[in-house]
Amino acid sequence: MVEIYYSSRCPFCIKVVKAVEQMGLVEGEDYRLIDAAPGTAGRQTVIDIGGRAMVPFLVDGAVSMYESDDIIAYLRTRFT
Repeated sequence: MVEIYYSSRCPFCIKVVKAVEQMGLVEGEDYRLIDAAPGTAGRQTVIDIGGRAMVPFLVDGAVSMYESDDIIAYLRTRFT
């Protein structure tokens, strides 16, 4: 399952969440949202995997990436 690390106050994160909703992806089936606001365990995971404290961040098996546009493009390829 694709993991999307996000912060509810991040406009780029909101952009990714809206895109997955528009694609018709189902939370809990296709993807999982993980809170990665500063000070959360999710933020530490983002740092541990990606090396930067930046969201949105996607993890799909061995694939991980930052940047909302790249994440949306990846999800379109993966799920269409």
